[in-house]
Amino acid sequence: MSDTDAPATGDEDAVNPADAQMGWADAMSELSTILAELERDDVDLDVLADRVERAAWLIAVCRDRIAGTRLRVDELVSELAQDDLTE
Repeated sequence: MSDTDAPATGDEDAVNPADAQMGWADAMSELSTILAELERDDVDLDVLADRVERAAWLIAVCRDRIAGTRLRVDELVSELAQDDLTE
């Protein structure tokens, strides 16, 4: 999955096209906002499921970004190790 793809969560209705390029920091910021909304005493039950669904999608975004970063770091470390062997 590339950094510009939206994660597949099974319910892409919760995602708008602009979200496809959402980064980790933006997703974490929105998750914080949703968490604050859900922690309030006056949470609107009509929107609760939508907010939880959106949060699940944002968590998938964060996991994808972390996995992509981990893969890239592993590749870079491997390249550095190969460079050390050839010197």
